Amino acid sequence: MLIFALDDEPAMLAELHDAAAEAMPEAEIMDFMRAEKALEAMDGGKLPDLVFSDVEMPGMDGLSFAVQIKNRAPGAKIVFVTGFSQYALEAYRRHVSGYLLKPVDADMIREELAALGLNADASQTDRLRVRCFGHFEVFWRDRPLTFARSRTKELFAYLVDREGAFCTAGEIINALWEDGEEGKDAKTYLRVLTNDLSVALGAVGMRDALLKRRGQWAVDCGRLDCDYYRMLSGDMDAVNAYQGQYMIDYSWAELTGARLHFRKVTKI
Repeated sequence: MLIFALDDEPAMLAELHDAAAEAMPEAEIMDFMRAEKALEAMDGGKLPDLVFSDVEMPGMDGLSFAVQIKNRAPGAKIVFVTGFSQYALEAYRRHVSGYLLKPVDADMIREELAALGLNADASQTDRLRVRCFGHFEVFWRDRPLTFARSRTKELFAYLVDREGAFCTAGEIINALWEDGEEGKDAKTYLRVLTNDLSVALGAVGMRDALLKRRGQWAVDCGRLDCDYYRMLSGDMDAVNAYQGQYMIDYSWAELTGARLHFRKVTKI
């Protein structure tokens, strides 16, 4: 589990770090005194599972910071840590997961973890983190997964979109090659792409996330931590993170994007 701890006061930040480390000894904790620095780390591939943030900070305050976090890491849980109880209502309006009043100790953090349904020893390192909202991205242990070809990445995106259903070569070719490429050349290129995808996943020990049977391919959804899947399951953090953009680089994803928009509108 990757945790961000933020407070502009060094003593308070050290106290928060020590409390989190005591409550979650297996977690990686990154400390920041400014929200902008935390966002830079996220843009560099460090996507937290849990964020403890002060509300009043110089530059970008915690309330604005929460919005930026959700744009980058929809699955992250955000807990405000502050000495001012008047921020509680606004915090929940920003879809913050929890709220703690200073001073914070390890027992308070353990209670908050239990309320959030998190295990102090839990880790997401055995699953690929997949972001479908906005641009499609895949991360392994907070680093972007490298694909040999852009089409290889698109193939993986298409399989993710199909939610674990096995797809035939014809289905994949029709989706990825809208310009009409077909026949032997397309099937040969698809074999190249599936091999590329297998190699990319195998490089991080996740080759079994790609399933194959009788010329069909699928993803093992259980190997993915995916914002799209969490939204479908009713996770409110994921529902709130969806801002009307789904795999925006791929035209074949427009139908799913329309379904998600309708799903969210009907739930408001």
